[in-house]
Parts: sequence; C-alpha cells; structure tokens
Amino acid sequence: PGAERPFGPVYVGEPSPLPTAPGSAPVAPASDTDSDGADHYGDGSDQPDGPASGSGWREDLGYRDRGPGGSDQDRDWDDDDWDGNPGHGFHPAAEVYVPGGERLQKVLAEAGFGSRRACEQIIADGRVEVDGQPILEPGVRVDPTKEQIRVDGMPVQLDGTKITLVLHKPAGVVSTMDDPQGRPTVADYVQNRAQRLFHVGRLDIDSEGLLLLTNDGELAHRLTHPAHEVPKTYVATVEGKIAPGLGRELREGVELEDGVQSVDSFRVLDEQAGLSLVEVVLHSGANRVVRRLLEAVGHPVVRLVRTAEGPIRLGDLKPGRTRVLGRAELSALMADLGM
Repeated sequence: PGAERPFGPVYVGEPSPLPTAPGSAPVAPASDTDSDGADHYGDGSDQPDGPASGSGWREDLGYRDRGPGGSDQDRDWDDDDWDGNPGHGFHPAAEVYVPGGERLQKVLAEAGFGSRRACEQIIADGRVEVDGQPILEPGVRVDPTKEQIRVDGMPVQLDGTKITLVLHKPAGVVSTMDDPQGRPTVADYVQNRAQRLFHVGRLDIDSEGLLLLTNDGELAHRLTHPAHEVPKTYVATVEGKIAPGLGRELREGVELEDGVQSVDSFRVLDEQAGLSLVEVVLHSGANRVVRRLLEAVGHPVVRLVRTAEGPIRLGDLKPGRTRVLGRAELSALMADLGM
C-alpha cells in the first residue's frame, strides 16, 4: 500500500509519441514526350515493355496500363487504384512492386494507420518508404514479409502474430515464467493470453516497474544484446541526503566486484525525512546494478522502480497490470534497435 512506502506510488511520465522524421523528398516521375503529357508506362517513355507492343502490358510489373486506350482486364483493379483522370496511368515503382502482393494502403490500414482512404493520403503525402524508396502512388503491391516499410522514417511492425506487452511488475514477483519454489512469477499476469510470451530482461524480486514481454524473438534478441542496449530509467528511494558531486562520481564510474559501472545521468527528485528520491539512467544490464551502485556510494536502496526502457514509458500503469505496446511506441523502439 502507498502509505507503507516512502513518497507513495511512482508512476512517471506517459507513453512517448512517435518521433516524426522529415519525409524523404519524393522522386520526380520521369516525363514522356507523348502529346497528352502522360507517362503511360512509368518508365519515362511512351513505349510499352514486353512483346505485346502497343497493348500497354508491363511485363516487368505484371499489369496492363490504364492510360488512354489501355485495358485493365489483366489486373484486379478497384476504383481506389485510379484517380479517374484518363490521362493518368498507374505507375508503381518497379523496384518494390510485387505481383500478387498486398496493396500498400491495405497493409498500412491493417497495421493501424487508419482507414484505407487515410492511408492513401499518407502515401500521397510522401510519408511512406518501401525498402528505402519513397512511394507516392497508392495501389502498389508489396510483400510485407520481405520488404521493409517505414512511415515518417519509422519502421512498421507488419506481423500481426507478434505482440509486445508492458507489465508493471509488482515487488515480490520473480522475473521468470516458472519458479520451482512456487513464488509468484510474471507468467501469472499473462496466463490468459493465447500467445506464448517470454520476458525480456529481468527485475530482481524486490524491484518494481516496467518489464517487457513478447513473442518477437528478434526484438527480444536486440533488446538484450550488448550492441543494442537501450537506456533504462529507474526511480529509487535511498537512505540519506545526496551530497553535491555524487552525480559526477556515478557518471565517471564506481568500482564494483564485477568491474567499473557508471550511469548515463543522475538527478535528485525529492528529499524528506532522511530519505532521497533519485532518478538513475544507465545502459548496463548487469545484475542488480542500480542497487549495488547506490549502496557503494553510501545510499542503500529502500525502493526501486523501473519507469522506462528506451522510448517505452511505464506511465500510470498500475502494479500487476499489462498493456499492449502502441504502434508509435513499438515503431520508436524498433528504430532505436536498428530494426
């Protein structure tokens, strides 16, 4: 209960918004020399590709052009694929177009970016890239299992079978999916979910706060690999008043039994009744490193709560509750991990 804990519950911050990267400059379409000004074949000429010269058949893209005189009988068009102007053909980029794939606006809509109409506008605004190539035309067919799609420079999770949760782990719960001693585990909080989830990293039994659970193996690997360690933020209640210069000492490094450990940042949030509330940010994933660091500098930890991991924030999530990572949070995390 809050009354039994110094400073009460600690729920810091809100889920961070998706950082918006400037959209890539769209590539100007090649112009043809046809009198109607339309590039019917998407290649800068008004000459058809393939053996069916004059028919409008695009052998490389697998569809028939819908410009003047063209036929759409070889492609399963719907009204959303064409703007209605008879001078405008349909020109998906040959480098990313996948015959038989899914329409790009449908893929984005299923990923949670809004209705198909809204996703068409996102594409038209130049905010979407496929394998690094800006796409301006809706209707381009892609393979979401093989191609990387980004919106506003941020990667999009397209596999609907993968899920990542935030758990607010309470104190007294073991960071494992099974405990031979019969103690409460994090598995107790996701046992009703159909997916087989596993925890990413650990919090010691006495610590509380943000713990990620997922069935995405690649995401878990990157989160725990030393090359991709993301900063973790903790709020700690410690004994004693913080002396000036302690933050500098912690940033420069403190000798522990497993070597020198340091923090990225340190600040005092509050002080009262012989206790201090501090925030610690560090990359290290060493066992109980925050507790050991603070004890080594004379401030044993009374209570420890992890409030953030990279761009993911605990927010006001109550102890013992879970929530699914939002699209913006997951995209930001994937970007931090180089996915």
